[in-house]
Amino acid sequence: MAYTPHGNHYIAGQWIGSEPKFSSTPLTGNGYCFSRGNLELVNTAAQAAEQAFESYGYISQETKAAFLNAIADEIDARGDDITAIGCTETGLPEARLIGERGRTCGQLRLFAQHILKDDYLDKRHDPALPERTPLPRPDLKMIQRPIGPVAVFGASNFPLAFSTAGGDTAAALAAGCPVIVKAHPAHPGTAEIIAQAIHAAIEQLGLPKGTFSLIHDDQFDVGTALVQHPLIKAVGFTGSFAGGRALFDLCAQRPEPIPFFGELGSINPVFIFEQALANKTEALAQGWVQSLTMGAGQFCTNPGLVLMLAGSNADKFIATAREALVKIEAQNMLTDGIAQAFRKNSEKLASTKGVDKLEGKDIHSRQANASLLSTSAANWLENEDLAEEVFGPLGLVVLAQNSEELLAIARKLKGQLTCTIHVDEGDYEHASAFLPILERKAGRLLANGFPTGVEVCDSMVHGGPYPASTNFGATSVGTLAIRRFLRPVCYQDIPRSLLPPKLQ
Repeated sequence: MAYTPHGNHYIAGQWIGSEPKFSSTPLTGNGYCFSRGNLELVNTAAQAAEQAFESYGYISQETKAAFLNAIADEIDARGDDITAIGCTETGLPEARLIGERGRTCGQLRLFAQHILKDDYLDKRHDPALPERTPLPRPDLKMIQRPIGPVAVFGASNFPLAFSTAGGDTAAALAAGCPVIVKAHPAHPGTAEIIAQAIHAAIEQLGLPKGTFSLIHDDQFDVGTALVQHPLIKAVGFTGSFAGGRALFDLCAQRPEPIPFFGELGSINPVFIFEQALANKTEALAQGWVQSLTMGAGQFCTNPGLVLMLAGSNADKFIATAREALVKIEAQNMLTDGIAQAFRKNSEKLASTKGVDKLEGKDIHSRQANASLLSTSAANWLENEDLAEEVFGPLGLVVLAQNSEELLAIARKLKGQLTCTIHVDEGDYEHASAFLPILERKAGRLLANGFPTGVEVCDSMVHGGPYPASTNFGATSVGTLAIRRFLRPVCYQDIPRSLLPPKLQ
């Protein structure tokens, strides 16, 4: 029997209903009623998280690792129900949900392994030098400590990997921080069943009830209250630029400002150099279109901008891309709101002066058709609107007259999650002038590939200079993400028995 959501919040071990209600908007079938959160529930969850931190923040790595592994096991145990409700709510295909569940559980297990190694604690020790002149040196020890309760916002485009038990939650729990998740209204039933998995893991390990809470809301009250609550010490967010910037500003305006780790999107430019374009024209065009339209273009690493020198090879690239795009059928978007925004922004970009619409059908209802536009490098440099992200399967080809124009675009780029170069050996000297520029623009640089697909591992960086993210020194994917929810503490001449166990 398929899982039927009950629509309640999960707060400190209890399933709690509230009024008023809102209805989910699945792609197929009828929606379910969900309780809309309020300030009282946010306060209850925050106080429970603070109380839980007094114990959860100081339990052993072994217990935290067991907790993360238990969450993964409980998610896998509910796999079929998660896939079914996730597909219904988001319109994503079954294979995508199964793969995303694997990534979600993999992230949890990766953090479990990571914290058992102790490396993330960055322990340091400068022994006392009592005989040093003119002044002696005290005994100094340093270690990373958890910061306290963390708020996490579920993402619309990843109902599992960037939502309830996604990367932000996994990193915070691994660090020792209780988490309050604001569920995304695009997939509240999926959030609920994942919260049940976390609840089961908490019960299994006997952890404090306030270690995790989930609050539903389809408006802005819960999100606003969470980031402003004095007991919340950091925020993890993946979403739109407008929503992220509004929450970032609220965090900065608090009496005690807190870090807002927002991943806000990117156009992920792809530079194709002359020899690579000449030697692999058709393959590059087909590969780009495949990456551009994957998942209806609803990835933050979607390569929406491709740049090359104008000429016969560029003409062949565009012709091949058009032919590939025509074969791609309309795809469902995650929500009606996302589809409407894609329609609006696509029309705006296509009507911009100096932009030619090469391919693209009308967009109907919740489905999106891929669009292909082109413009000159000179026009791109003069029009800042052409540098804005369009969330969906829209690609803009920029044709430059010379290398100087391409360099000018590289210099003018805003912060990105990724920048990609396609090169053959004959392009290396030319490309070497771009890398020092591009590494200042993005958190991840790629050669001869496409940015969709983010490997979850130690060396991954999923972040970048603003506006790609609000903190250029952080990542939301990979084990380095744990550093967002830790802070260094130095212990001077503290007796050994009073030190944290890892420093004794």
